[in-house]
Amino acid sequence: MSRRILVLAHTGRQAAMAAAQEACTQLHTSGLIPVMRRKDLEDIQSVYGVLTAPTEILDEDVDLHGVDLGMVLGGDGTILRAAELVRDTNVPLLGVNLGHVGFLAESERADLTQTVHWVVERAYTVEERMTIDVKVWFENRLIAHTWALNEAAIEKADRQRMLEVVVEVDARPISSFGCDGVVLATPTGSTAYSFSAGGPVVWPEVEALLIAPISAHALFSRPLVVAPTSILAVEVLTRTDAAGVLWCDGRRSVELPPGARVEVTRSSIPVRLARTHSTPFSERLVRKFQLPTQGWRGPAGSPGELSDSVELSRHTADSGGTA
Repeated sequence: MSRRILVLAHTGRQAAMAAAQEACTQLHTSGLIPVMRRKDLEDIQSVYGVLTAPTEILDEDVDLHGVDLGMVLGGDGTILRAAELVRDTNVPLLGVNLGHVGFLAESERADLTQTVHWVVERAYTVEERMTIDVKVWFENRLIAHTWALNEAAIEKADRQRMLEVVVEVDARPISSFGCDGVVLATPTGSTAYSFSAGGPVVWPEVEALLIAPISAHALFSRPLVVAPTSILAVEVLTRTDAAGVLWCDGRRSVELPPGARVEVTRSSIPVRLARTHSTPFSERLVRKFQLPTQGWRGPAGSPGELSDSVELSRHTADSGGTA
């Protein structure tokens, strides 16, 4: 029985449609069945017409439980949208970066043919990324319940007014301050919004939750790393009438009136990402941010005793960190 591969693309971009057409054609030629959402397929057919590879339609010809893998063509935003679609299933996502940094993506556009080959050969592993469960309370009522892969960001609703909040960990207040917002993130999200807010970069294998204040007016406004079993909370204080807004992965929003409370815990439902490389996260960090590593010599010992990965890192350093 042929395997079905879901192809998800940002069809609002010509480059993404071209990549999706190429991927579907190669999957079909290799004996696999490409699957797309109806609108995405119609967008591609409007450009490629009869050249479009035979493709099944999701939720009409097959549902998600009949899909083996999801190939996501786009940037991190496209991968986050795909995560919404497959989160309640066992379908892993393999990202092909068509955007900028693309930390969630596994390969680049130039590697598309090789990536399809890896999919055909099942030459990938699947890792589970922690997600967070997000609840919003107001006047002792649960007014919203959602989730996030990267972060839950509490932001001020009015750009001209500072948001007054108090941050809490495990039912104990840590500090109150005025700010532009607070980011509650996962290790996966440490290289996203939390990073922009000055939070630490946390390796994906680390089990932890992060708190990163945004432009806080306080003596103590350091980012915090807490246990994955902790309960994080941010309350919008009522000493002013400034309201906030909650954004989860930049995708789902909830208004936060004064007195609202956002609680974040580790979710029991992960997002599964397919990996075709065994590249250490440190090397991905260097490559994605083009970090300077000139002068690094590596562990002590003769070159013959160095592992292949160390030799690769040394080559990366000698070439300016862009290998």
